Amino acid sequence: MEASFWHQKWERGDIAFHESEANLFLVEHFEKLNPAKGSRVFLPLCGKTRDIAWLLAHDYRVVGAELSELAVNELFKELGLEPEISKVEKLVRYSAKDIDLLVGDIFDVSAEFLGPVNAIYDRAALVALPAGVREQYTSHLMNITDTASQLLITYEYDQRLIAGPPFSVNADEVKRHYGAAYQLNSVEGKNVAGGLRGKAASTETAWLLQSR
Repeated sequence: MEASFWHQKWERGDIAFHESEANLFLVEHFEKLNPAKGSRVFLPLCGKTRDIAWLLAHDYRVVGAELSELAVNELFKELGLEPEISKVEKLVRYSAKDIDLLVGDIFDVSAEFLGPVNAIYDRAALVALPAGVREQYTSHLMNITDTASQLLITYEYDQRLIAGPPFSVNADEVKRHYGAAYQLNSVEGKNVAGGLRGKAASTETAWLLQSR
């Protein structure tokens, strides 16, 4: 997707992907990764997700990457935090206690800019990217995080019925991207109530990816 696609969605408030509460898969399964309290959790393509508030409330530190500066400003406002803002080459860093967000293209985020990561939570990044970009993304993600363990959430549906995002990512594709580096465990799946956009029956799946 072009950057303008996402910028326009945020400017229009067309953010049906945004959940008003913490994701139930996060609440149920994140701690199965056994992250120590104080661990630094990376959220790629994080938007202004309420999952960040949940992680902070459970004594984790958060680092995120997000294309939309509008989303990041709204997030800090909702958290009641006043960020320090600095430039990091092509990126802009928003920082406050226990939270660092990098604004810009995920592919401009390096391991150096990101800093140490203990776990990854990918609710809306892999499924937000078209097929031609997902292999590049997964390779980049493992590279900048030193293959940190992750909780990954995917959707599977008939891609012919609606255009993504979210895109359909089935088990075979998860294994193709991550099977060599991680032990993969599908811990829960559920039908999306009413289907995606009311048009496509879909299954939402939570995966635990443990570093080998």
